[in-house]
Amino acid sequence: MNILDKIIAYKKLEVAKLKQEVTVEKLVKSPNFKRTPISLKKALTSLNSTGIIAEYKRKSPSKGIINDKATIVEVTQDYLSANVAAQSILTDLEFFGGSIIDLIQAREINKTTPILRKDFIVDGFQIVEAKAIGADVILLIAACLTKEELKNYGKLAEGLGLEVLYEVHSKEELDKIELDHKIIGINNRNLKTFQVDLEHSIELVAQIPDSCIKVSESGISDPRIITGLKEYGFQGFLIGENFMKTENPGLACKEFINQIM
Repeated sequence: MNILDKIIAYKKLEVAKLKQEVTVEKLVKSPNFKRTPISLKKALTSLNSTGIIAEYKRKSPSKGIINDKATIVEVTQDYLSANVAAQSILTDLEFFGGSIIDLIQAREINKTTPILRKDFIVDGFQIVEAKAIGADVILLIAACLTKEELKNYGKLAEGLGLEVLYEVHSKEELDKIELDHKIIGINNRNLKTFQVDLEHSIELVAQIPDSCIKVSESGISDPRIITGLKEYGFQGFLIGENFMKTENPGLACKEFINQIM
């Protein structure tokens, strides 16, 4: 069993337990459920957008603890000051050390910039929960969902006013998605082995229609890489570990953005 299989198996058990404890009706009554989500598409395509989706991540299965000192409050404030296009927050506890509380706290501070709920969606319940905790965007990972699930979960999210970042790592995964006018993220990290290959984005991007917004994810550590990826049509760049591995993620983010703008 590879890392992704372990995560998905655990996540299905976790969500099944959660559904016994929390009802959809309760989620729908939460204050955040009434708010109008902020558009990631607009944030990435607006004039002078940095294109940076800056992530808050405490740990990962491949690296262990990345940063367990910087708080979500500090990092959110500093990311906003750095003028990020969007914020990504890991809400998986078991493997990434995150929680929905992180996203709720970030939303209290961040009223202007889209927040991506970064998690392993295996059930529609999590999409309703994402809306309830204040997310604007959800992640759907093609590697762990069927073509039908990708379509149905995508429709559910859109029906709730949420946008979807569809994540792929191969042509086979890309083929599962109805591509027209989607936000497509190409993960440079193979979720089955956790190895990173930046050439991956460039190889796959030619297969994605121009109607899509293209996002490169993982392994981006040098501002010069952004310049190169933009030439291939990428408008979004999801960066987490490069900022979070420093003592001051917000400052690292600001310095990075200053070099690309």
